[in-house]
Amino acid sequence: MDLFSAIDTEPVRQQMDKLVKELDRLNYEYYMNDRSLVSDEEFDRMMRELQDLERQYPELASPLSPTKRVGGEVNKNFRQVQHRFPMLSLGNTYSIEEIEDFEARTRKLLDGTPFTYTCELKYDGVAIGLTYRHGQLVQAVTRGNGTTGDDITINAKTIPTIPLRLSGDYPDDFEVRGEVVYPFEAFEAMNRQREADGDEPFANPRNAASGSLKLQDSAECAKRKLLFCMYFMMAPDGISLPDTHSGRLDWARQMGFRVQPYIQECRDIDEIKAFIDHWDKARWELPFGIDGIVIKVNQTALWERLGLTAKSPRWAIAYKFKAERVSTPLESISYQVGRTGVITPVANLKPVWLGGTTVKRATLVNADFIAKMDIHVNDNLFIEKGGEIIPKVVGVDLEKRQAGAMPIQYIDRCPECGSPLVRAEGEAGHYCPNSDGCRPQILGRLEHFVGRRAMNIESLGPERLEMLYDAGLVRNVADLYDLRRDQLIGLGTDATIQDRGADNLLAALEISKSVPFERVLFALGIRYVGEVGAKKLVRYFQNIDTLMTAGEEELAQVEDVGEVTARAVADWFVRPEHRAIVERLRSAGLQMSAEFGTRSSELDGMTLVVSGVFSHFSRDEIKADIERHGGKVSGSISGKTTYLVAGEKMGPEKRKKAEKLGVQIITEQQYLDMVNA
Repeated sequence: MDLFSAIDTEPVRQQMDKLVKELDRLNYEYYMNDRSLVSDEEFDRMMRELQDLERQYPELASPLSPTKRVGGEVNKNFRQVQHRFPMLSLGNTYSIEEIEDFEARTRKLLDGTPFTYTCELKYDGVAIGLTYRHGQLVQAVTRGNGTTGDDITINAKTIPTIPLRLSGDYPDDFEVRGEVVYPFEAFEAMNRQREADGDEPFANPRNAASGSLKLQDSAECAKRKLLFCMYFMMAPDGISLPDTHSGRLDWARQMGFRVQPYIQECRDIDEIKAFIDHWDKARWELPFGIDGIVIKVNQTALWERLGLTAKSPRWAIAYKFKAERVSTPLESISYQVGRTGVITPVANLKPVWLGGTTVKRATLVNADFIAKMDIHVNDNLFIEKGGEIIPKVVGVDLEKRQAGAMPIQYIDRCPECGSPLVRAEGEAGHYCPNSDGCRPQILGRLEHFVGRRAMNIESLGPERLEMLYDAGLVRNVADLYDLRRDQLIGLGTDATIQDRGADNLLAALEISKSVPFERVLFALGIRYVGEVGAKKLVRYFQNIDTLMTAGEEELAQVEDVGEVTARAVADWFVRPEHRAIVERLRSAGLQMSAEFGTRSSELDGMTLVVSGVFSHFSRDEIKADIERHGGKVSGSISGKTTYLVAGEKMGPEKRKKAEKLGVQIITEQQYLDMVNA
């Protein structure tokens, strides 16, 4: 950078530094001290200002900027990393007697040496290790098999309670261990959104946390609102740490880590039992899940003396709580209809307090589950809720069964449209076959079609789709592309859609026409055809016409497509009304081919380089789109490069080289405007 440029950007650098420091301070107070010092609007304004400056001056952006919390980087492969220190698991027990044995054995081995224990909460989450060098986070790794784990650094940076840089005094090189947990409130909100999008809800916060850490798009991980709770510290030889476990946690707290405030130093088995008894009841008051208590010898110098077993240390043990169970009357059963017509029976229960919440409903899975449990009318059901937030029916309280009670008779007609239910051979669930005339199926299919992993039409949420359906404007996915501006303006009981909303909706529909064929096929919502299956079918058949005319036998030849899926695909395409929808979508301009020939000649003779993260494409998708329009994709910028397509977080070196060579830099939207002209 020359002297003039350095002088010119110095005020910008100072403003960016000021924003980084202030946002870091506000984040710390919010997540560590539960103090909100400014309104959400003011915080968002500062974050947007910093993001805008970083986009304009990428060379000035800090690698530890709080904007990293928002995510945006994409990790297609999670690299395997060997742990410097093995991540051992603790020995588990559900028995107080075994805790007594552990305590007695420890005293015997230490033979009169004075020591204490620490008792702390056992988080119900995902264990990870964080490496810090010179006060900065350099790597985050999952437990894996204890010896090697997955590098999840990109996603870990989006978790607000993982410090990117440390405060105060800290070792030059050390590692902390902790648990990534999904707070109940955020988990429930995410599950509500998944159900609205037609996706299966996660069974429990632990599974959801694990899946979130392995998301390829870090921006999606950032939306999950995970928390990291630190519980352990270690360092290589030559680096000094406090000589007690509690002292190490206190030091970590001063560095900026979120360390649980519930740790207690205990002197004997009676104090350990009192701690366990307290948290067996109080755990339901916590905003996140715990499934037990961890007991450790506090004096770290004694750990080596106590030693290890093959799998776990002898200086620590975990006591796991038993799942809480209650009996409550079954008042009725309601039957829900999903996007693909599958019927899910739900038990409506007499409200009962269980695990910190009032339970009113629980899934009964399917007819086989009801039969296996031998559930009768007006039975009392045992409901269980261990570390999971979703209650489960685990049995029938036979002692409370009424004389003459009759077994539950499963419905034989759709509760929404009255069609006779179907149960295919070998399948557990019943489903409504009236896919084109059953309201919840139609709405569910529309929601699936516009979803992020399908056509990604953000302007069409569940409420707006229901509005369009009730107005008679949309009955199938092809109707979406026939919508007109005059039909949309003023739509809704309170005139929800106005000029700008109508324009945004139509623009989003237009952009969706560039979505690749494999996602269009997935978006159609054919039973059993998921994202992977759609890709396999597209790779094999290449275009919609070949796929539509394929028979069951040929479809079953496709890798990972079995007889059931093959039959579902063939049955879907044989129906004239479905073929008509496909033709309307084709006429609207949606992609119906994955052939490598060009769809247009808009980019003939042009060479394009792509850099950064894009809203409407993955990196591979935008490259394929360039080739479909006749362009050539290059990995490096040269004098022959026609355009550099710049996404979010574009590399500063590519920008510099493009500017030096006079290569025109265009945005993703400019690219879309060009190829859709």
